[in-house]
Amino acid sequence: MPLKIKVLNYLKISSFLLFILFQASVIAQEVVTVDSTGVAKNSPIIEDQKIVEKDSIKPVNTFKRIKAEGVSAVVGDFVILEFDIDKSYLEFEQNGVDISTIDRCQMMGKLMEDKLYVHHAIQDSIIISDEEIKPEVDQLLEYMIAQVGSEEKVVKYYRKSTISELKAELLKARKEIRLVERMQEKIVSNITITPEEVRTFFFSIPVEERPVFGAELEVAQLIVEPQVTEKARQDVINRLKVIRSDIVDNGSSFATKAVLYSKDGTRSKGGLIEGVRRDSPMAKEFKDMAFSLLEGEVSQPFETEFGFHLLKVDRIRGQTVDVRHIILFPEIPNKILDEARAKIDTIRQSIIDKKIPFDAAAKLYSDDVETRNNGGQLMNPSTFDTRFDLTKMDPTLSAQLYNIKQGEVTKVYTDMDRTGRGVFKILTVTNRYDEHIADYVKDYEKIHELAIKEKQLRAIEKWQSEKIKETYIKINEDYQNCDFNNNWLNNND
Repeated sequence: MPLKIKVLNYLKISSFLLFILFQASVIAQEVVTVDSTGVAKNSPIIEDQKIVEKDSIKPVNTFKRIKAEGVSAVVGDFVILEFDIDKSYLEFEQNGVDISTIDRCQMMGKLMEDKLYVHHAIQDSIIISDEEIKPEVDQLLEYMIAQVGSEEKVVKYYRKSTISELKAELLKARKEIRLVERMQEKIVSNITITPEEVRTFFFSIPVEERPVFGAELEVAQLIVEPQVTEKARQDVINRLKVIRSDIVDNGSSFATKAVLYSKDGTRSKGGLIEGVRRDSPMAKEFKDMAFSLLEGEVSQPFETEFGFHLLKVDRIRGQTVDVRHIILFPEIPNKILDEARAKIDTIRQSIIDKKIPFDAAAKLYSDDVETRNNGGQLMNPSTFDTRFDLTKMDPTLSAQLYNIKQGEVTKVYTDMDRTGRGVFKILTVTNRYDEHIADYVKDYEKIHELAIKEKQLRAIEKWQSEKIKETYIKINEDYQNCDFNNNWLNNND
């Protein structure tokens, strides 16, 4: 059974790029109503290459034949225009996709799928709050202003009257993207797979069609972390107190402060972490604080093994909470950095001189709590095993290991830990695996991953087929001869 690949269904476009390419209004999001003559109202009118919009927030109440120039399809409460198809080609091309292999029928099918997800996400009461999206839009606008030169130029370039109008359009567009993601997540959230299903999946693939897995490495690390002085600790606590005061006393936005100051990956979402549970794999101090606050309350600064935090509870949902946090790290004096570097240099030389094995040195000296008890052995965060595909490895990691033989030790290099703090690191390759055809026993974890993705794909296809039957679909006659992956035409009004 050949593995199915639906490129258009799972292609993730950078949200940054997607936003930037909204050079006119986000027409595809506009809700269609139909007047007594059967002509769609609220559809944009294009005059002299300018787009004139009429505001509309009303859902479709009556479904009649639509005769609006440029309308390619209607899916539920949403329209797709020829302009949207053209714009999607530009987005794909700018994102590095070979658009020569994608015809207009395929692109149309992708846009209809997106609108189907959004329509039913709304029907299922999936809610994306403004607070969740605003930090991303604010960050985007800052980027756009920096690129173009001023707010006025950005507003003019995007053919809007004010920056607020542009921001509202971007907010609306990002909500749609997030609704698609949430709907897909909901569809596959309960999908599980048994070992017998994995076995059946693998042995149903003809031998000549079984996947080939590339060369892989198993890697261990030893990390020396510069020690934080008491003065540095107090300085960062004081800085967080100032930020907290601005939020609590002056009404500043916690999300905006997170975007501006937080030092981890959540900053792009305004520090948002959704669905925190008491059994979540997080620092105990973080979870204790999250469940001790009232909704809307902001914590005092507190410390975990990862850094110093401020935390705000956005929403309490039964046994889970949605929180926002700001994390900062202390400044390290040069003297402390030099001492840490000298320490790891000495450890490395001892390993090279065969005075101590790498795994024993990691257990004794590594400051990385997650790996030191396993002799520094790294786990692949994508597959949750110890193997790393050299071609898919983090570029920083692969650059250090590319020419390292099994058992050799890299030179000391400066890296960032997962929280963004600077550390000194050495690595070694504990095992190498050559490229090979998939083996059921040796590659079980990878085969399990492929099998569950195939099952999720079937679940999504089933969901699409069922929802298309119960959703109003209208497709322009220009696309009546398309060979869509889904049964859009069978349900066409």
